[in-house]
Amino acid sequence: MSYSTQTQAQAGEAEGKEYLAFTLAQEEYGIDILRVQEIRGYEPVTRIANAPDFIKGVVNLRGIIVPVVDMRIKLNLGTPTYDQFTVVIILSIAGRVVGMVVDSVSDVMTLQPEQIKPAPEMGTSFDSDYLIGLGTLNERMLILVDIDKLMTSPEMGLIEKLAA
Repeated sequence: MSYSTQTQAQAGEAEGKEYLAFTLAQEEYGIDILRVQEIRGYEPVTRIANAPDFIKGVVNLRGIIVPVVDMRIKLNLGTPTYDQFTVVIILSIAGRVVGMVVDSVSDVMTLQPEQIKPAPEMGTSFDSDYLIGLGTLNERMLILVDIDKLMTSPEMGLIEKLAA
């Protein structure tokens, strides 16, 4: 690595990482912005027989059949409601396109490594394997989710089958 590319790499690391902030049941979560392909308003999906509850169905996105996961159902966060704020975040994960239904999207936050604290061990319905940590910016706290791990986990294996 030449001197100039090394300094650029160090400068990039010093800039922190960007996370898309979204809400689910009054909690704010964040996912790596680089996984986000687009953000769309919620629209009805085509249901798939025998799919788990958290898989709402599929949508046709410019010729690509995209499975849509309702994160409220997936994370046991109560009965989902769909209104004008409900959005589908279209993700690109492991070469697949997946939609994720969330209550709303707020903004993009840049977090420096020192602003990310390890997630405490808690007996929650949300498996801590999927947590990167807690991002803090002023008074805001963002639950940072490893969306790659979550979407490629064994119980989400149906996504592979649906997308095939």
